[in-house]
Amino acid sequence: MTYTKNGRTFHCPVEAALDVIGGKWKPLILWHLCDGVKRFSELQRELPGVNAKMLTRQLRELEEDGVVQRTVYPEVPPRVEYAITGFGRTLLPVMEALCAWGTQYLGIDEAAAPRCPAKAGGEEA
Repeated sequence: MTYTKNGRTFHCPVEAALDVIGGKWKPLILWHLCDGVKRFSELQRELPGVNAKMLTRQLRELEEDGVVQRTVYPEVPPRVEYAITGFGRTLLPVMEALCAWGTQYLGIDEAAAPRCPAKAGGEEA
């Protein structure tokens, strides 16, 4: 059986999920947005190694999938902010599970492991 979403065809739900959050940058973008709104330059600073073109592409894909919201303010120069959507927040347990798995894999003491800022008392939607 196949499934179609946003003009893309998937053979199973896991394939669809990985299409939305897969890759090197998308999970990290979501991780950094889970504590609140960020400007493009903030995200770029928090993601060493990502170039502007790749960050723009990944943010656009996340926006197209309804996971990230882009807000443009009519100012000079224009101010653009990104936030995780309510639908995107449904991914936070997945992100926490990935963090827990990575913590275990790396042999990091759980008490010292990083947590999603929203889980650590950050901003809630």
